[in-house]
Amino acid sequence: MIPPSLAPTPPGPLAGLRVLEVGGIGPGPFAAMTLADLGADVVRIDRPEDRGRLPRDGSQILHRGKRSICLDLKADVDRAALNELAGHADVVIESSRPGVAERLGIGPDDLHAVNPRIVYARMTGWGQEGPKAMTAGHDVGYLARTGLLHAIGNEEQPQIPLALVGDFGGGALYLVIGILAAVHEARRSGRGQVVDGAIVDGAAHMGTLLYGMLAAGRWTDRRQSNLMDGGTPFYSVYETADGKHMAVGAIESQFYDTFVGILAPDEELPSRRDRSEWPLLRERIAARFRTRTRDEWAATFRDTDACVEPVLSLTESLDDAHLRERGTYVDVAGIRQPAPAPRFSRTPAAAVTPPCTPGDNDHRSVLHSWGISGVAPMRETRSKR
Repeated sequence: MIPPSLAPTPPGPLAGLRVLEVGGIGPGPFAAMTLADLGADVVRIDRPEDRGRLPRDGSQILHRGKRSICLDLKADVDRAALNELAGHADVVIESSRPGVAERLGIGPDDLHAVNPRIVYARMTGWGQEGPKAMTAGHDVGYLARTGLLHAIGNEEQPQIPLALVGDFGGGALYLVIGILAAVHEARRSGRGQVVDGAIVDGAAHMGTLLYGMLAAGRWTDRRQSNLMDGGTPFYSVYETADGKHMAVGAIESQFYDTFVGILAPDEELPSRRDRSEWPLLRERIAARFRTRTRDEWAATFRDTDACVEPVLSLTESLDDAHLRERGTYVDVAGIRQPAPAPRFSRTPAAAVTPPCTPGDNDHRSVLHSWGISGVAPMRETRSKR
């Protein structure tokens, strides 16, 4: 019988799902964190040389809700421990370049020989094959190849949309989608499979609407020339009197009428139906916004259907009244951070716990909690001999 103190029983719709995360940075850990947020039991495999060391760049927050053990995957005895875990896991996530896991003896064929039902999820930028599969890359390069970076920015040049569109949107979240789909299929078929999560694939997929509009002649392949890329004066960002900004998204006619009625009730603005009038319309809207501060405009547009919102800084957003009431952010270990999403009516997400520290659990306690007994000695014990 597994001692209750050793058997994690997190709430959430993924309670009971066992996930092994093999090292990695960025999108791989975020995907594993998302699964942990939703109740999965996630064990991260860290390197022995990283034991007890937290990164100083803030990325440790991506390891919340997990446990960690340190294994040297070049050592036979530690690979045996990983195989023991894989035999009882539902999912393994790895983020190495193609071929690295195979050389270590922990590739899909190796782990499927141990557990035919396991879902083997691979997170890379370029994917497992293709001319660039073996080359290094980062978010900005992946977006550049997909055409999305070209579409984002001003008339002068493309602008980087943080790492959210590529690494975390097209990468991590698409990997989570793939994992959940493959787990569902494995429960029906009894067979696992490989999920090839490539950032370029997921990011391109997020651009489906744009490519559809492009093919239909409704999207111009030029920045700031379209409905939702800042090309229109009624879907744009405007500076206020204090150097801050307001975001306007008044696309539909009823919302636009409300917007102009509040912004310029005593002035007749150029028609938005005449594209040749857009430069003048933008100029007049900009002039109006420069007459008041951001917070004054925010108060003016509050509780209206004008689709106008203040542009908050990251720090300001942490105390936004709407987000605070919804509990969009939570405080954990002194760090204000986003709460799990989305929301569930009957199986709420797991409570957010502090990030794991590399090696903060020993092998045997984790293996024991998964119902595995008679395992090899712990590496820290062997190293003292």
